[in-house]
This record gives sequence, C-alpha cells and structure tokens, in this order.
Amino acid sequence: MHGLDTEKLPRHLAIIMDGNGRWAQERMLKRIIGHQRGVETVRVIVEECSKLGIRYLTLFAFSAENWLRPKTEVKALMALLKKYIKAEVSRMLTNNIRFNVIGNRDELPPDVNDAVQDAIDRTAAKTGMVLTLALSYGARQEIIQAAVQMAADISSGGLNPAALDEKRFSSYLFTSSIPDPDFLIRTSGEMRISNFLLWQLAYTELYFSNVNWPEFSRNELHAALRDYQSRERRFGRTSAQLQNRS
Repeated sequence: MHGLDTEKLPRHLAIIMDGNGRWAQERMLKRIIGHQRGVETVRVIVEECSKLGIRYLTLFAFSAENWLRPKTEVKALMALLKKYIKAEVSRMLTNNIRFNVIGNRDELPPDVNDAVQDAIDRTAAKTGMVLTLALSYGARQEIIQAAVQMAADISSGGLNPAALDEKRFSSYLFTSSIPDPDFLIRTSGEMRISNFLLWQLAYTELYFSNVNWPEFSRNELHAALRDYQSRERRFGRTSAQLQNRS
C-alpha cells in the first residue's frame, strides 16, 4: 500500500485538476492536447482511488467560469467530456463505480447531458466508489440557488425558519447525497480554491502539488495521501482533547 494506512484514508477526496493548458504550452502544444493528456490522468487516478478503497472521489472538471474561455476551446472540452463519459461507463460498471454529477447541468450541451444521464442511470446500482464530476459548477452559484430554494420553501410553509441549521442548509446543496470532503488536492502549484465547494470545505485538509495534472501520477497521489495521514484533524478541539477521547 506504498506506506499508506488503509484505516486512515480520506473517506471523500476532492481534486482540482489544474495545469492541463500550462503543461501543453510548456511543450508548445495546443491546449486541447493538454486536456487530452489530462483525461488519461483521470483514468489512472480514478482506478487507483477505487483500488485503495476511497469511498467518494470528486473531480472539478469544468467550472461555471470556464464558459468564458474561447468558444473553440469550450467546444473541444465538451466533445472530450462526452467522449470520456461514454468510453468510461463500461469501466465504471466493471469496477463497481457509481457515477454522479454536480453543477448546473442545464447549461451543458444536450448531447453531453444525454451522455451524463446515461452514465448515471447505468451505474446507479453500483455500491463501490462514488465518482462525482463537477460540471458547470460554481460554489457561490450553488449557495445562492440553495438560499433561493430555501426561501421559496419558507414562503410556501414547507420549511419552518426555526428548524434551519447547517444540516438542513446542506440538504439544499448539489452535494446533499455525499459527505463533505476530508481532503482536497489541487495540482499545478496554484494555491486557491477557485469557487469550488466553498461550504463543504470548511474543515477539509488542503494539499497543493506543484505537478501539472497531466503528470500527476499514482506516486504523486500516494505522496499526497501520506501527507494527509500525517495530519491531526482537530475540528476546533485541542490535541489533548482528542487524546482524551481516544
């Protein structure tokens, strides 16, 4: 297990897959080549996380802000996304992986949305790792949508404001069916969250890798997980309190 303690793996790992375009530009290649290489890394990391026994894996694949990129790049990314999802369904079925998507799916092209829904439906009964892609996703937008829906429920009498707490608010988010991430990895050396899971990352351990996503290997993943296992997660308590609880 490469020095990993199977009892201390994160239940939910989230990854901001950054650096595809930078990797390509450093090699004087078109940006889409970097995204294609990034897809290969996705396959490797998904397979490895499933083998390790990580229960939930969430990948930031396309942000709400990514629609602002050049139209030719967006079109190529959507085509690549559709191709990946359609090609990976059989692998998900074989590896007992359930597919999930968070984000504003209505903004996706119809053919991409059809591929997404087909993968969700075909893997719905799988009981292994839950693989979630964040597509057309923005955390601020998610929180606003949750607040609007919550306000509508209060207005209609379906929700008592006195009953509102963190758990109830979380039930309005895209991620209502999955736990908050224990560990977040961001590649490419950038040290920011980029509007990703802002509510859910409140107590998540953060790890920033200098490696661009197309070169993020199994060894890089293992190094990140070993770093996670070296940390003490206190959730506001002191070390002494944690020791007394154990």
